[in-house]
Amino acid sequence: MEKAILALENGHFFYGWTFSKGAKGETGGEVIFNTSMTGYQEILTDPSYKGQIVVMTPSEVGNYGVNFEDPQSEKVWVNGFVVKDIPQVYSNYRATKSLQEYLNDNDVVGIFGVDTRAVVRILRNYGVMKGYIGIGNISPQEAVRKARSIPDISELDLVAQVSRKEEYRWTQKSWKWLVGYQEQTEFKYKVAVIDYGVKRDILRLLVDRGLELVCFPYNVSAEEVLSISPDGIFLSNGPGDPATLKYQIDQIKKLIPKGIPMFGICLGHQLLSWAFGGRTYKLEFGHHGGNHPVKNLKTGRVEITAQNHNYATDETKLPQDIEITHINLNDNTIEGMRHKNYPVFSIQHHPEAAPGPHDSFNVFDEFLRLIKESKT
Repeated sequence: MEKAILALENGHFFYGWTFSKGAKGETGGEVIFNTSMTGYQEILTDPSYKGQIVVMTPSEVGNYGVNFEDPQSEKVWVNGFVVKDIPQVYSNYRATKSLQEYLNDNDVVGIFGVDTRAVVRILRNYGVMKGYIGIGNISPQEAVRKARSIPDISELDLVAQVSRKEEYRWTQKSWKWLVGYQEQTEFKYKVAVIDYGVKRDILRLLVDRGLELVCFPYNVSAEEVLSISPDGIFLSNGPGDPATLKYQIDQIKKLIPKGIPMFGICLGHQLLSWAFGGRTYKLEFGHHGGNHPVKNLKTGRVEITAQNHNYATDETKLPQDIEITHINLNDNTIEGMRHKNYPVFSIQHHPEAAPGPHDSFNVFDEFLRLIKESKT
């Protein structure tokens, strides 16, 4: 355990202690906060957090350890992890190691002893900003200077770093009590998944509905997607600024008029916003947590959702053939939309919510319904 410092680009800094040094003993990135009470392993392994230092708001993180079943990808993607307190003992019947061991194994910097409530207040007042974590005797002035020198997240090609490089198949279903994960062997329809940093539980929920998944890397062409004659197309979550993914937006534009049911989540939703002719903008401090209320404008039902995004769709830039279907009740930002002429829809939040609310599972059923209707 060594002394550590977290510095923000606006000059604020906080002292703490390291519980994981990482490979280099320092790190930088965009500093955001997450309000989820549980699910830190899922947060750590969500590729959408690539390029970010995550500050957790619960007072204690790590009390149930980590396991081999809950990761949302093959590794930890966050640039750094900041908590108020970390327990010396963890307890859970599925746990295989501690959070400290997990971050060390993945060469990720983790620090504790930081006044996370103060960090959150600053981010809420001034917005997300670049930050730096250093271990050892680093002066505040030097730490702030390093924070300011970090590239803006919009300048980084993050999706290229998290997307799988080759085409692959996914057949694993969702975890069940006393059974664990099982493989699906029979499929009704074929879906092309464009992997911008997809979470495993999204894939599992699609497989649960009898969908055969052919997963393509982020730079796949529209022609390659169409070559497998898909019954549906899924656009996944992922990190970074959607405005930088111009090639991907152009490919989606080619796919929309084909009339194939298309479903986007998070970054997939944002890319559809651009492909429809709209725009996105950066939120002041983003939506990161497991308790965001979202209203379904069609049913009037309010769903509690898990969220992780820093960008939102600009309502004023959407064309008239796009209908807004969901809104965030905290700030009225767009949480869902659909095309009036093509079977294309998307949501901004994360319906798979592992762990978390399951209120939005119905969107996977809606995708399956659109696929069935397109085949009749």
